[in-house]
Amino acid sequence: MYLHTELLINEIAVDEPDPAAANALQEGLGGQFGEMRTMMQYLFQSINFRGDVKSKPYKDLLQGVGTEEISHVELIGTTISRLLDGSPAYQGRKNDPVDKPGARGATPLSIALDHSNIHHYLVGAQGALPVDAAGNPWSGSYVYNSGNLVLDLLYNLMLESTGRLQKCRIYEMTDNKTARSTIAYLIVRDQAHENAFAKALESLGVDWGKVLPIPKTNAERFPEVKKLVDRGLQSVQYTFSADNLSEADKLYRGASPSNDGTELTTDVMPQGFPMSISPERKEEFSPGLDPELLALIQATAEQEIRIADSPGN
Repeated sequence: MYLHTELLINEIAVDEPDPAAANALQEGLGGQFGEMRTMMQYLFQSINFRGDVKSKPYKDLLQGVGTEEISHVELIGTTISRLLDGSPAYQGRKNDPVDKPGARGATPLSIALDHSNIHHYLVGAQGALPVDAAGNPWSGSYVYNSGNLVLDLLYNLMLESTGRLQKCRIYEMTDNKTARSTIAYLIVRDQAHENAFAKALESLGVDWGKVLPIPKTNAERFPEVKKLVDRGLQSVQYTFSADNLSEADKLYRGASPSNDGTELTTDVMPQGFPMSISPERKEEFSPGLDPELLALIQATAEQEIRIADSPGN
């Protein structure tokens, strides 16, 4: 069973909306090496895992990383949504009538034509989509699950390395604080997952020498990344094991394969950061509940409570 804690795994910085950055981030969400793939790949590998009781730490490691990837999908999707929210005013012209379509001759969604992925407005109402940066739908054919533990771990390490490489490139594409806060976090967590799969492979006889981390970009020169690395976030792995039965700590321990002088540790889950609901977007015809519907819902709820509290029930 899975439990959802209503917290974001990382804090999203506040900045002006930026639809171009949102579209670049779509690659990190729904691309071939994005968070939707890592989530599905590791969860399917853990679901389909075969072995005896001595193999349980490997299954638990896959399960823990896969569960974390669910939160990464939530994080990057929420970031895309915030980068798009109110994006007709993303240059900071706060007196523009963005919530009054047609007011003073305004065309609130004109930015959709040349600054971003038009489907963010036509289909997604200024929200994330399960697609890559070119608009191609995410595909289940990306998921790799061979049934061979060593091969799957090698493939997972390649997946994390490629995802980290792409996120380093996306970081260089934008200086938007909202985008960079999430990109930097995912760069560091991708390294933690590189360490996870590398450590598992070490236990199976692989010697990494000086190969890791991949890519050797010195990502610590990105200030948001350095802040997280200084906290040691690249060397901790979460189990998300509510009953504390995970044995992933039997693998994720000892000197980091990244050769950065840190020791690998495990924890149940991070502290998290508050979540909020996005505001209405009238120009997208995406309001919340209108007053009449809210009144009907309230009246229905009160009636159900009266029935439940009546004698004989």
